[in-house]
Amino acid sequence: MVTADPIIDALNGQVDCYLRLTKLGEIQHEHVQQGRTEQLLEVLAHRQQVLDQLSALERVVAPAKREWAQFSLTLPAAERAEAERLLAETRRLLERITAADCNDVLVLQQRKLSVGRQISQAASARQVNRNYTAAAYGKRAPVMDVRSE
Repeated sequence: MVTADPIIDALNGQVDCYLRLTKLGEIQHEHVQQGRTEQLLEVLAHRQQVLDQLSALERVVAPAKREWAQFSLTLPAAERAEAERLLAETRRLLERITAADCNDVLVLQQRKLSVGRQISQAASARQVNRNYTAAAYGKRAPVMDVRSE
């Protein structure tokens, strides 16, 4: 929806971006759950593109946000109500995206800890094997005859 006010247009653009980020977040969550690293990186690249768009829109909206009380008084009642609705929607979507990202971070941290434990267990097992071999067979050097006859 295009209006005569660039701030309202930018707010509409932000809502659209946050809706795209919400959808990308759902796809991201699936990739995190399934351990699909390559696909996750693709989604993160798409998210970065949307974040770049949001950044450009925020440069338009930021001055009005800093002086929101004054700015909103300059708007006709219908546009003021629409601007307030758009701001509330961006906050709601941002909270939803942030909560979903926090959940994905927890899953990734748990996976990292699990991999770390597996690596530690493998290293411990190798050390046990070395200790057993040394105790059972001594520390003699391997003998190999390399003389040519």
